[in-house]
Amino acid sequence: MSEQLHPLAPHHLPFYLAPPASETDVLMVAMGIFLVVTVLYVGNLYWRLHSLPERMAHKSEKLQFEIVAILGLISLFTHIHAFWVAGLLLALIDIPDFGTPLRSIAGSVEKIADASEANATTDETTSDKAEPPIAKEPGVKETDIPKREAHGHV
Repeated sequence: MSEQLHPLAPHHLPFYLAPPASETDVLMVAMGIFLVVTVLYVGNLYWRLHSLPERMAHKSEKLQFEIVAILGLISLFTHIHAFWVAGLLLALIDIPDFGTPLRSIAGSVEKIADASEANATTDETTSDKAEPPIAKEPGVKETDIPKREAHGHV
């Protein structure tokens, strides 16, 4: 077969037309490379966007981070975007730490309870002693003065 052009064909063919079967189609190779690079770039962008709530919640408490991560996985596998939005909102909100102050309060209450138990045992041993007389003011009757309780409070 001869490699001659048909007499009616133009002498210069555009670059986007495929060459004869024996030559490489440069445009197809370039578009293939462009397609692979674009798919990898868009996939990387998608994964980074999808992990945005987890990266934001990474600085927060462990429980909050785990909840955000679970919401991200659920949204990834179910394609329900409400889970991703919920995870993003949870990552944006700083949940206050209620545990530390409550543990501190509980420790203080235990110390107070231990101290009051120690005082109660010393009060029982000293309650057998006679109480000092209550000073009366002029014009105050004996019935107007409240009686002292066992712990010495008026």
